Amino acid sequence: MFARTKRLLLRPGWMEDAPALAAALADERIAQETARIPTPYTLDHARDFLSQPQRPGQPCLLIFERGDAAPILVGGIGLNERSGRMEIGYWIHPDHWGRGFATEAGHAMVAIADMLGHDDLHATFFLDNPASGAVLQKLGFVATGDVGLCTSPGRADAALCRTMRRKNVTTPAIPAPIAA
Repeated sequence: MFARTKRLLLRPGWMEDAPALAAALADERIAQETARIPTPYTLDHARDFLSQPQRPGQPCLLIFERGDAAPILVGGIGLNERSGRMEIGYWIHPDHWGRGFATEAGHAMVAIADMLGHDDLHATFFLDNPASGAVLQKLGFVATGDVGLCTSPGRADAALCRTMRRKNVTTPAIPAPIAA
């Protein structure tokens, strides 16, 4: 599965991406803001991640900035079923924070989720990372009221996180009957 936006290309990771992925995720600031990215992140972690098969209905895509030169890896985004609910997660390399890439990629992934029939998405973010909460709000997520402690391999201690939810309330269009 691929998606293309005005500035980005979202696609599955390939083994050739391992060095760029390892270099990007070696920045510990990313692991501090995510729930599952190990730290320190190594080339072996990247190779292991990229060798995993994609789960049906749960795309996991790398985010590349498109331009005149070769695309540049700026992040990752995906859908993952956890505890019986579909969650969206993403990361953007700190060199690219503040450029709207998370929101742009997020809109593409929400459209993919809708296309796949995932009409009820969840996400969590650490309260000390309000920028992530702002991205989720721009994507149509609202706070559920659930705040709790979350762990992260990039944090020494558990930290407070908030759960957000986006429920697609649009009704699929019913095609008009064809006149005989």
